[in-house]
Amino acid sequence: MDPRRRNPFELTDESPVYVISVAAQLSGLHPQTLRQYDRLGLVSPGRTAGRGRRYSARDIELLRTVQQLSQDEGINLAGIKRIIELENQVAALQQRVAELSAAVEGAAVAMQQREAQVHASYRRDLVPYQDAQRASALVVWRPKRSAAD
Repeated sequence: MDPRRRNPFELTDESPVYVISVAAQLSGLHPQTLRQYDRLGLVSPGRTAGRGRRYSARDIELLRTVQQLSQDEGINLAGIKRIIELENQVAALQQRVAELSAAVEGAAVAMQQREAQVHASYRRDLVPYQDAQRASALVVWRPKRSAAD
């Protein structure tokens, strides 16, 4: 089995498990605030078949971040939405850079392997030519005389 595939029943930070009342309690916000944030697109939880909201651990953390930015930093909700969008974009770009870096490394390894194959295929009875003006030694070649000569 592919190790990258996860068990569908395994809980992760992105698993939507908390109902709105529990999410409100965990984030320290009123449920109506969570609904407002959902309408504004700040924190969009998963939905059940009956359209009920289900928040993940990551959503709870994001709710806390929105509250901190709003209350402590004085940033309005439109600004917070833009910050979240930019952070998501940066994360996606970082993931893409990692993918491209892995692809480049794979291509470099493949190129080195192919280069090694080419070098291994060279004829060993050939001697590289060196320009006599650039060479520092003079080599005289005389054919071997046969016993008949």
